[in-house]
Amino acid sequence: MALDSGEEESIEALKKWWDENGKPLATAVVVILAGYGGWLFWQNGQIAASDAASDVYEEILVLALTEPGTPVSDEESAKILELSQDLMQSHQDTIYARYGALFSAQQHVANNDLDAAEESLRWILENPRSGFFEEEDEGLILTATLRLGRILLSNGEAESALTIVNNVDPKTFEAGFSELRGDIYVTMDRLLDARDSYVASQQAGSNSEALQMKLDELPNES
Repeated sequence: MALDSGEEESIEALKKWWDENGKPLATAVVVILAGYGGWLFWQNGQIAASDAASDVYEEILVLALTEPGTPVSDEESAKILELSQDLMQSHQDTIYARYGALFSAQQHVANNDLDAAEESLRWILENPRSGFFEEEDEGLILTATLRLGRILLSNGEAESALTIVNNVDPKTFEAGFSELRGDIYVTMDRLLDARDSYVASQQAGSNSEALQMKLDELPNES
């Protein structure tokens, strides 16, 4: 079938466009497909790593979550520390590593190794994101910050503990942070400030008997 002049011009224009743009377009398609393939490969690798980390973390939970009143044995504590270290070293981009570090700090405190506990908690705060696209776990960060403040106070570093407490928005952890602030002020012999902090903790929802005892032990205001 013969082509009319209009069709021939259209074909020629298409050929010219392809000569000018076809190769770059084909290259772009290849790059996009390669990028997508790379993304799938990376994503599959992340899923596999997360599954492996999940298995390790589950082992920690089995060891750490004992019946009320049943302490973790020395062997179990050592195993928890070993597994937590594995998560922090081999699966540092997962949320499980951060929670593993929290259990690590807990065991170090139980073993009266406050320096090691501080190190585990600082690792969480220095590595708040569990992945490139992941958001921070706010509850975890606040928990780690609160526990770090308590450890610093126990180590005689009241000023450092107060700095941490006063430089964080406690949000739903207001009761815990206010009580810790009160403990810090007691250590610093700032008893009026301590009372205000303990009252603030109660107003934030704490009905702890231990907190009320702390208030009762403070001297009456003059």
